Amino acid sequence: MTLQRLLVFAPTRRAASETFVRANLAGLPFEVQAYFGDERPWNQPARLAYGLAVLLSKVCTRLGLLRLAGWPAAMVARGLIARHRPDLVLAEFGFHAVRVMEAAPVMAVPLVVHFRGSDLSAQSKLGVLRGRYRRLMGLAEGLICKSQPMAETLQALGAPADRILISASGANAHLFHSSEPAVAPPVCLSVGRFVAKKGPLHTIRAFAAQPHGQLWMVGEGPLLAEAKALAEQLDLGPRIRFLGVHSQADVAVLMRQVRVFVQHSLVAADGDSEGNPVAVMEAQLSGLPVVATRHAGIPEVVIDGKTGVLVEEGDVRGMAAAIERLLQDPTLCAQFGAAGRCHVEQGFTLEQHLEDLSRFLIQTHAKAERVA
Repeated sequence: MTLQRLLVFAPTRRAASETFVRANLAGLPFEVQAYFGDERPWNQPARLAYGLAVLLSKVCTRLGLLRLAGWPAAMVARGLIARHRPDLVLAEFGFHAVRVMEAAPVMAVPLVVHFRGSDLSAQSKLGVLRGRYRRLMGLAEGLICKSQPMAETLQALGAPADRILISASGANAHLFHSSEPAVAPPVCLSVGRFVAKKGPLHTIRAFAAQPHGQLWMVGEGPLLAEAKALAEQLDLGPRIRFLGVHSQADVAVLMRQVRVFVQHSLVAADGDSEGNPVAVMEAQLSGLPVVATRHAGIPEVVIDGKTGVLVEEGDVRGMAAAIERLLQDPTLCAQFGAAGRCHVEQGFTLEQHLEDLSRFLIQTHAKAERVA
């Protein structure tokens, strides 16, 4: 039997930063049913039950009852598997997968888990759930992650290498295109949540350390107030604009109005790291040069000296020099941007990610069928 029906369990569909989850649901060539842990509609008993079970699982986790936390959502998930009769279960994010992992093997349905970044790095997730992850490695038939460093972490947890797919979430070529950095004004663009691993404060300090152009920052988050205070302290005035949250389509338009994309990703104090930042891929697919850090999967996307400039995490001075160099050299920006576009077109588009993901799910299902 070929893979036709897919049942997806995910923590949320509403977070603005999780467009990649919604892209998977919309783009996979299967009949997809999805349940989300933060949805509890009173007029839909099955979704209500799942949302309440996930809530109970979260409470157990916070109380340190990690084994017990794996049962409320798993019991409801068993009922949902019986109801929908999927050919395969896909769990988004490792920390959510441990809530439902006991259900799929009991119901004789292969389980695939999609890891994204913080679920394999942050102390609040990897640190707390390491033991549960080791069990998950034995239960999952397939594992998807965003970069080679993440794959190495999975193998250290006990995952067989032949069960792992490395696939970045990919940039949408229908939206991100046609930037012309050679004729754009000297503006840097940064896109991402204002959280520690995105390094917004480092980006601001680096930009302020050189005298040229403007910095536009898209996003919101817990560090936004501190970022605004830092900009005021550094007397950036009109040189910096905080644009708030924007849709992907709006961000694509902004990328066609600037010269350089900047992002100072780094390991946060709690260990939280990127997987492979989608905004970096989107910028390169648009045709922008990128100034970023040697962090997580970024060096797999940005080729230092060819599609952009990479500096070490925390190297504000080096980032400032790279920004200044590019803002003053539109021709080099165009050269880097064109090379970046070709590089992403060859391996980091959303279409390619969905093709890789679909093929992997089909192969995993077929392998499980043969074993059964």
